[in-house]
Amino acid sequence: MTHVSRSAFALALVLLVAGCGQGQQPAQGGPPPPPTVTVANPTKRTIVDQDEYVGRFVAIESVEVRARVSGYLDKVHFTDGQIVKQGDLLFTIDRRPFQNTLDQARANLATAKSNHTYAEGDLARGQQLVRDRTIAEQTFEQRAQAKRNAEAAVSAMEAAVRQAELDVQFTELRAPVTGRIGDRRVSPGNLVAGGTTAGTSTTTLLAMIVSTDPIRFEFTFDEASYLRYERLSKENKSAESWSSTQVTLRLIDESDYSHRGRMDFVDNMIDRASGTIRGRAVFDNSAGLFTPGMFARIRLPGSSPYEALLVPDVAIGTEQARKYVLVVGPDNAVAMKYVTLGDVTDNLRIIKSGLSADDHVIVNGMVRARPGGKVTPQEQGAAPSAATAPQAKTN
Repeated sequence: MTHVSRSAFALALVLLVAGCGQGQQPAQGGPPPPPTVTVANPTKRTIVDQDEYVGRFVAIESVEVRARVSGYLDKVHFTDGQIVKQGDLLFTIDRRPFQNTLDQARANLATAKSNHTYAEGDLARGQQLVRDRTIAEQTFEQRAQAKRNAEAAVSAMEAAVRQAELDVQFTELRAPVTGRIGDRRVSPGNLVAGGTTAGTSTTTLLAMIVSTDPIRFEFTFDEASYLRYERLSKENKSAESWSSTQVTLRLIDESDYSHRGRMDFVDNMIDRASGTIRGRAVFDNSAGLFTPGMFARIRLPGSSPYEALLVPDVAIGTEQARKYVLVVGPDNAVAMKYVTLGDVTDNLRIIKSGLSADDHVIVNGMVRARPGGKVTPQEQGAAPSAATAPQAKTN
């Protein structure tokens, strides 16, 4: 083959390859296939809306331990912060002065009883003498008066003995309730001011005891919520049921409302300054986890059970102030539906309005879908069965 022939053959080969490339170009520059997205129908569940409030734990019983008699503190019989039972000995005041007073009162009682016995016998003798005209009527009346005075003296001395015995008992201060005691406020050897009169400004505070099990939780809610609860209870034909309904609670370091209790009290009037009313629930505290004064959040039912539609929370989009979901129609075209949202449970969002049960909602691949565009939908696996799930509404 000559040099010219080889050059012509090479040129023809180059043109052939170029022609093949130009023939495939339209295929590579065609429209891409529709993006693949995952769709699912909304989940149906029976929902009870839950209202959420913040409150504090309070002790059912709170007692200030103060002495009823004054004296020097002798002993302390507990460890600061321990659990004490009703009747446990807490403090002892030096009882010797009170024992002396008791002994003296008993001696005075014995004297009064002796005088009463003499006056009684003297009166008995005077009755015969006055009949015999041996003594005057005046003398007999004097003996009767002496007997009455002796009886009064005996009664007074008996009361003095009882009071002295009480004072001796009051030198031992025992726990009036079962609960956790705080730290001692007075050390042994100090003078303790006591008393039983109204007011505690002059008496010495020795310690504080608060009951811990069960424990109360107090919170407030607004007037509108109160009216809603009242109407809800009347619709259910149980006017008093909402004030003893079951509630749940979580602590500030918990994510689940795992503690269960019940309502036990709703106040009888709305506070005029704040427009709120006080509610109270009771919880078991056998584990000692709750402490009076501790903050927590409480949930209580705020509606009757109703059927609701739920979608994964990741399927919710935001357009300024409005929320929407993307749904796929029969022609695989994407449409936007504005929805009204409820609350979240198990990563599912309640849809109050704007969605129907047979809509195919895009739950995965929203960033690849555009309203009006086409997609390739793939059905998601079946959702868990529709169990009753409570929802919270923050107040």
